[in-house]
Amino acid sequence: MAIVERWMHTLRTRTVAFIAIILAVAVTAISCSGGGGTVTGNGPGISPDLVADYIHTVLEADRTAYTRHVVNRAKMLEGKEKADGVVPVEATEAWQQGEGIPLPAQMFRLGSEIANEKGFFTYNLISPWYINDSHAPKGEFEETAVQTMIDTGEPVKDYQEIGGQQYFSAMYPDKAVAEACVSCHNTHPIHLERYPDKQFVMDEVMGGVVINIPLTGA
Repeated sequence: MAIVERWMHTLRTRTVAFIAIILAVAVTAISCSGGGGTVTGNGPGISPDLVADYIHTVLEADRTAYTRHVVNRAKMLEGKEKADGVVPVEATEAWQQGEGIPLPAQMFRLGSEIANEKGFFTYNLISPWYINDSHAPKGEFEETAVQTMIDTGEPVKDYQEIGGQQYFSAMYPDKAVAEACVSCHNTHPIHLERYPDKQFVMDEVMGGVVINIPLTGA
């Protein structure tokens, strides 16, 4: 357990640190370009579109690695023994109440809470088949974008204003990359109650990752 906990801490710290570096490089360029340009009077800049792509690449890589190489190797998944599990630990929604480790969506949310505290940007999981109410689509952009993204399988990006602050927002497809993603959702009591006719399959779009980047000086 100590090894797993150290790995989780390192993953969260590395993710936030790397994204902070990206934002530090990009935020001046975004401000000077008014949110849309790629070149400024002081030299090359980075568009918010590209910054969002950078952030998502890191988030997706770390989450996929955690799912495939930690959760998939756990001996137990939500109380059920995994035949191919080799790590003596359970991946469970109730990880804080026992000796388990977080499920992939919970691990993702733990990282987002740390990143959101920094104030550079926010990110979250969004799905029309949400189990956790905090993952429900909120606002016009998310409500419209999530359905467009599911229909097309492509990212949706746009500018929006929240509380008088302009943001560049991007939503990326969140696909089932491991059997753990599918089995956890399909057998979850809340999912079965809310969406009895919905059964996910591998590689299906289960929702989206939404990233909101504030455009300072816009």
